Amino acid sequence: MAISERKKKILAAVVDEYIRTAEPVGSKAIAQSGALNCSSATIRNELAELVAMGYLEQPHTSAGRVPTPMGYRMYVNELMEKQKLSLEETEEMNRRLSRSCRSWTPPSST
Repeated sequence: MAISERKKKILAAVVDEYIRTAEPVGSKAIAQSGALNCSSATIRNELAELVAMGYLEQPHTSAGRVPTPMGYRMYVNELMEKQKLSLEETEEMNRRLSRSCRSWTPPSST
């Protein structure tokens, strides 16, 4: 089943907010963010469908929603804003990875 653009926007809003707060995300928080132009009732319906599709889960009845591994995968593959690293950031990452690789020793097999 294809996921609609509105569902994608709601899923992205849930993942962004969950990453930011580490708390389940409710429809009211998404509606107040202003990212979508729809009511919290519409958002609740879309959240319920995203749960049924396996992208979100609801820890308990009165909680908001949290992303599932499938929801995170959709976010990373299709919804996350791509960022360009500066040359300095890229060089720093390469330096750190090089140091880390040089200090790594494989576990001994016993």
